[in-house]
Amino acid sequence: MEKSNNRNNFNQKIRERTMQMAVAIHDLFEGVRVSSLSRPIINQLIRCSSSVAANYRAATRSRSDGEFFSKICIVVEECDETQYWLDYITRTNLLKDVNTSQIRAEVDELVKLFTAIKSKMKTKLENKNV
Repeated sequence: MEKSNNRNNFNQKIRERTMQMAVAIHDLFEGVRVSSLSRPIINQLIRCSSSVAANYRAATRSRSDGEFFSKICIVVEECDETQYWLDYITRTNLLKDVNTSQIRAEVDELVKLFTAIKSKMKTKLENKNV
């Protein structure tokens, strides 16, 4: 029972953390004037960051280890894409590095976390099939 509670607490914390990340990215663009050339880039960044939160939430509701692994793979991919677009908007001076440094650090940590979870789950699934 305690292991289940610990897992639920962890999942709830990461759900909240991913939601906060997605909202923070959305909020980066409040009041920022954006050209028509940059609008699709911003939309894509908002989509992939919110997808991290949505797919992690779905992963925590998975019905099997295989389903969880599948969703975590999506989370890693979307989190990595979020990392890419944040780097891109900084390099193209759409936003200043000082405005994005905190959220970029958070996304970097989330990529590492989800990559570790994915790796651990892959090992678990491989050991099940032996």
